[in-house]
Order: sequence, then structure tokens, then C-alpha cells
Amino acid sequence: MFAKIKTTDLTPQQVKAALDAHKILLVDVREPAEFAAERIHGALNFPLSSFDPGALPPVGDRMIVFQCGSGKRSATAVERSRAAGHHIDAHLAGGIMAWKAMGLPTVAFDRA
Repeated sequence: MFAKIKTTDLTPQQVKAALDAHKILLVDVREPAEFAAERIHGALNFPLSSFDPGALPPVGDRMIVFQCGSGKRSATAVERSRAAGHHIDAHLAGGIMAWKAMGLPTVAFDRA
């Protein structure tokens, strides 16, 4: 039996600092409509519904961090990546909801 690998929960502040320092690639695993409506600037969209860890872009010396709406789908993306042999273990705990709760900026579609 395999031991479950712990997912590293990053706070919005940790993710923001790492984004600003260009130390991470933020991968948003929400669906395209969710991503189009509102997203964290700089995130790439790789929806969990069609998620393929092998299709993630090379990141050099940066770390991949997954993000979703609340943290559940991003934790699933970590598990799928690990199962595929990728050394990815971090996600934004609480997702974009936690990000917004901390007053951090997003890019949003203005329906007006």
C-alpha cells in the first residue's frame, strides 16, 4: 500500500509573493468559463475535466502551484500529477475565494 503524499497548502500571501518574484507557475484548474469570468493575473488554465499532467509546460527553476475556486480541485490536480510521476505538491489553499478574501487583485470580466 502506498502512503498518501501530503499536499502543500500555500496561503494567498505566499502565492502572491512567489508570483511577484517569478518563482512559480500558477495553474488554474477551473473550467474555461470560470477562468474567463475571473482569474488571478498570470495563471494558466488547465481544466481538471481534461487535465493531463504530461501537457503542463516546462517551468525551468520555477515551481508549479495549482489553484481552483476553493482548493478541492487543485488538491485533486496535485494527486493526479503525483500519480503520473510529476513532483508537484503545492496548491493555493482556499483557491481564488481565499485570494479574494485577502483583498488580492483578480482580472474579472466586466459584463457592463
